[in-house]
Formats: sequence, structure tokens, C-alpha cells
Amino acid sequence: MKLTERFESGEFVVTSEIGPPKGVDVAKMLEEAELMRGRVHAINITDQQSSVMRLGALAVCKLLKDKDIDSVFQLTCRDRNRIALQSDLLSASVFGLENVLCLTGDYVSLGDHPQAKPVFDMDSISLIQAAVALRDGRDIAGNELQGKPDFCLGAVVAPAADPVEPQIIKMEKKVKVGAQFFQTQAVYEPEKFEQFMNQVRHLGVPVMLGIVLLKSAGMARFMNKNVAGVHVPDSLIDEMDRADDRVKKSIEIAARLTNEMKDMCQGVHIMPIGWEKHVPAVLDAAGL
Repeated sequence: MKLTERFESGEFVVTSEIGPPKGVDVAKMLEEAELMRGRVHAINITDQQSSVMRLGALAVCKLLKDKDIDSVFQLTCRDRNRIALQSDLLSASVFGLENVLCLTGDYVSLGDHPQAKPVFDMDSISLIQAAVALRDGRDIAGNELQGKPDFCLGAVVAPAADPVEPQIIKMEKKVKVGAQFFQTQAVYEPEKFEQFMNQVRHLGVPVMLGIVLLKSAGMARFMNKNVAGVHVPDSLIDEMDRADDRVKKSIEIAARLTNEMKDMCQGVHIMPIGWEKHVPAVLDAAGL
């Protein structure tokens, strides 16, 4: 089911995500997906996240589709030119996939094949434009399609970026070319999120709050130093530092932040980063 249909019906939309394995053993990944069945509306499948080579997102989305689990197909511009990107979008449609998240992608220097040649023939904005063109029945070269796909197109934004104005300008461009919903980068400061939502309210597009589960104080410090657009306040780092049970504290923080910000937005996207089994506990604690 398209996420846009859920937003239009007034549902508070809940998504999470799973990273494909580095190999072809999908048993553990499918077990994690089953844990989320009935708890989330769709599961994002990451596309070579952090430029680490893994099983393809398209294949995993098809596996979930066969098990009647809705997914969000993440598609990045890093590894494909415009021919391959459009082809993968058509393939996704043939597989019955409806939700696509359009991303530019991380630099290859971050991953496990730093010698790889990045493509970046397109960026997230032009990828959205390409998907809209396909939906309208033509490729971006103007050639008519034999049967056209139908997608719900999403994009990302970082409300905690400093400065945030470039993020808002890019968000406006994405909406203009056809983005229908947004999932945010991790947000840990409700005040900043409220300010951001007030600044983008005129766009009239659903925004899903992003929450990354904090595994440790060290992870929080690492994100502050290395992940653009993310800031974990010292107060939360201190909480994680003092916690006797890091898992319990992480769940508590994620649920608390969700409850503090859920009235400001139209959904929440939980990014467990290897802690997929704890997503149901987060949702229970948040009353979702």
C-alpha cells in the first residue's frame, strides 16, 4: 500500500528499516522483518548503506512483497547512471513495489570498497524528476513507455542541520519536482524539530520524524562528529553514559522523543542500525 494513501486517510505512519546482509543468507533478515509485521506500515530497505557492499535492496523488497510485507525501496544515485536508475525503477514497479525513497547516496570513501568509482550521474532531485517522468509514461530522454509505473515518491531532509536553511531550500526543490513525503535524518532535539516544522509547514507535505536508536554514549559522540545533520545533546549522551542497561535506556529515550514530537509531524521512522529486534519494544513504549 502506498504511504501517501495512509497519510491521506489520517493515519500516523510508522516505518522502520532493515539493512540487507553482506551475502545471500537472508534468514536472519527475514526473521527481523517478521518481528515488525503488523507493527509498522512499511520497512525501508537500505541501498548499500554507508557505501558498504551488500545484497541489493530491490531483491529484498521483492522477498518482502512475496511475504505480504510492505516496503520502501531505497534507491541511491551513487552506483548507477540514469539508464540503470530508470531501469531499476521499472523493475521495482514490475515487482509490485509502490514506495520509493530517492537518495543521492553516501560517498564511496566511507565504505568497504573505497577504490570504487562513484557515479552520481544524477542527484536525489533529478532522480525524483526521472521517477515522475516514468510515472507519466516517458523516460527522461522523452521516449514513450510500454506501460507506465505508479510510485509513491519519498525523499529525506535533516532538520537538525546547522545551518538548516540549505536543507529547507533543497526540500522545497524536492517538493516542486514531485516528492510526496519526507523521512528525516535522526532528530534528538524537539525544540529544533518544532522550529523546522513551522518553517516547512507551507509545503503541505507529510514529514516522518527520524529516530536512530542510540546504542551507547560512544555511538552518540561518533554521530556528532561524523554524521552530517545529526546532533545528540550532551544531556542524552550523559543518560547513555550513566545507564546500567543500555538497551533499556535506548528504548526509553527513543520512545520519549517520539512522544515529544509526534504531534508535530505525520509519522515516525525508526532506524535501529542492527537493533531491529528492539523496534517493537520502542513502539510499545511510545504507545504506537
